[in-house]
Amino acid sequence: MTPDMVVSLAREALIVMLLVSAPMLLSGLLIGLIISILQAITQVHEMTLTFIPKIIAVALSLLIFLPWIISKMVDFTNHLYSMISAL
Repeated sequence: MTPDMVVSLAREALIVMLLVSAPMLLSGLLIGLIISILQAITQVHEMTLTFIPKIIAVALSLLIFLPWIISKMVDFTNHLYSMISAL
């Protein structure tokens, strides 16, 4: 295995990791931003008001994007298994 192969494999793994985690992170970020704007407008600074909607949004986005996440992970795993024969 050459250093170029290792670098390209690490790059692919990072890209897949970012793609897989992006829906949950973006939904949590969006909900957090909306809640913080509402808190700034109303000046109600309750910690549970920010925490619970984020958990619900992340859980819902996980349920919605789970089939896509699984297919991405299976494709990457199949790609890794196909690379074994090249070694």
